[in-house]
Amino acid sequence: MAEMTSLADAVARVQEAEVKALVREKLEAGVPADEVLAECNRGMIELGNRFAREECFLPELMFGGMMMKTIMAELQPHLSAATAGGKAGTAVMGAVQHDIHDIGKDIVVMMLRGSGFEVVDLGVDVPPDQFVDAIRQHQPQVVGMSVLLTTCYSSVRETVEAIKTAGLREGVKLMVGGAAASDLLAEKTGCDFYGKTAVDGVQFACGLVGAA
Repeated sequence: MAEMTSLADAVARVQEAEVKALVREKLEAGVPADEVLAECNRGMIELGNRFAREECFLPELMFGGMMMKTIMAELQPHLSAATAGGKAGTAVMGAVQHDIHDIGKDIVVMMLRGSGFEVVDLGVDVPPDQFVDAIRQHQPQVVGMSVLLTTCYSSVRETVEAIKTAGLREGVKLMVGGAAASDLLAEKTGCDFYGKTAVDGVQFACGLVGAA
């Protein structure tokens, strides 16, 4: 991993006041906004690594995602003028049809955005055709399906089949996660990856676009 800067380190330690001060300091010093964002993204990736090493806990991951949302709001006007197309990649996320649980999905969405992804969040109880439409429209590198209920296994399979039928399967990687998900479910339904934790899913997505 690249050497951590003071800003990236502050993000990884979820030090909100320090992060805000450093962001403003860098912008006032004329540091390009895309470079500031890149440092923050490195910090978010390290925050995920800290969680994987059990050096922090789920609330810190969630707060880190919310902190990055605030940072992005501050950087956005500068990014619009300074850079275009600087996102790490695009991801489509949703809880499969008949599953209305969103906590785990929302954590992955926040972390992906914090890592530089444009995330299309379809919400919960998402029918297969809505996943298909989102893939057609946004051309993501990765699609994430959340499933917390064993009764929704068929929804994962039907979503994958709909993507295949639409001729879109070859252009996208599919990952599945949630309390009811497993390596076996991923294998049986034709997904590329099972993420046991939010961090696993984010690391898989980042690896696809070379952002890990």
